[in-house]
Amino acid sequence: MNYFVFQIKTALSNFGRNKVRTVLTSLGILIGVLSVVILIALGLGLRNFIQGEFDSLGSNLLFILPGDVIGDDGQFSGGGGGGVISTSFDERDVSSLRSRINAEFIVPLYTSNARAQAGDITKSADVFASTQEAFTLFNFEPESGDLFNESDVTKRSKVVVLGNAIAKDLFGEPSNAVGQTVRFSEQRFKVLGVLKEEGGGNFGGPNFDRGLFIPYTTSFVTINTDRKFFAIYVRGSFEQDVEELKSQIERALLRRYDEDQFSVVKQTEVLNAIQSIFSIINTVLLAIGSISLVVGGIGIMNIMYANVTERTKEIGIRRAVGATKKDILFQFLTESVLLSVVGGVLAVVLAALIVAVVQQFFPLALDATAVLVALGISSAIGIFFGVFPARRAANLTPIEAIRYE
Repeated sequence: MNYFVFQIKTALSNFGRNKVRTVLTSLGILIGVLSVVILIALGLGLRNFIQGEFDSLGSNLLFILPGDVIGDDGQFSGGGGGGVISTSFDERDVSSLRSRINAEFIVPLYTSNARAQAGDITKSADVFASTQEAFTLFNFEPESGDLFNESDVTKRSKVVVLGNAIAKDLFGEPSNAVGQTVRFSEQRFKVLGVLKEEGGGNFGGPNFDRGLFIPYTTSFVTINTDRKFFAIYVRGSFEQDVEELKSQIERALLRRYDEDQFSVVKQTEVLNAIQSIFSIINTVLLAIGSISLVVGGIGIMNIMYANVTERTKEIGIRRAVGATKKDILFQFLTESVLLSVVGGVLAVVLAALIVAVVQQFFPLALDATAVLVALGISSAIGIFFGVFPARRAANLTPIEAIRYE
């Protein structure tokens, strides 16, 4: 034990000889470990965010999508399962579902892109045409004004509810938009209200903050002239069994469509697909972050080689007074590992501070296993990149080392 303590004290003493070099060397490892830990925290944060979004919709929400989007393994595959992807739904399907199944909400949705104009300002936006129940289904709340109602849907009223971001783009402040007119798809719509900020639109998902929400019947005039729906959302009551509800929906749709022309997807299936995508993204990001660790390791190796050169005489003297090759090897390995561990520990502390600050705005999360792995990797890098200069130092003969100038 005393031997190890002596080696650590010697290493710390040697670090004090050139503080700037020591700091810069540890900085390389610090940046590498920090990159890895933050990337993992970001991945966990994204997963938590998506999980929270799905949980807010309720576990009993089902998506009816065109085509066969369920793979052979039973998991959501995002389409292309060999089915007829051109299938689309209409009011007849909505009416059929409402008459044959018992659900809290059956909400059709049509979506398209549009150029929204208010005065001299024109911005890109997304049109979401649905029923008034969509606001309740997606937990949308107005920040200013009101939402359209069942009467607006029945009368095909030319009214619109704006997402928060598009309202700011067109009118500066959400409250300024209420009562104004927005033109898109060759029609003029009166702004009834503006939704609270949602923060969606990540990874190709719908950006509701840039949405123009109109009654689906109104969209039949010039926007959705085919009167088709992109999807139908069904949410059962909390006491309903999701599997039974899914079976009821499938039986109702099979009266009109073939089995491979539609898919009834549970939230868990969509969530599993998203998490699989995140796993791939995280792997790529970690591979990129690991490059920083390798660069930091090379920096350690270069510094240790320089140390061996500068301390050649010291090595010769230590060998002359009885130090073995093993002692010299262990001394330089200790210094290399300490540089890596110090950089790794500082990186974890800094990552924790960053996560604590960002958590106020986004659900980043530190993973204990990831932290331990990062510290283990930093130590392994210290050993791997330190062994070469350490062996060079240990293999110096005492006489050659003492004579070295």
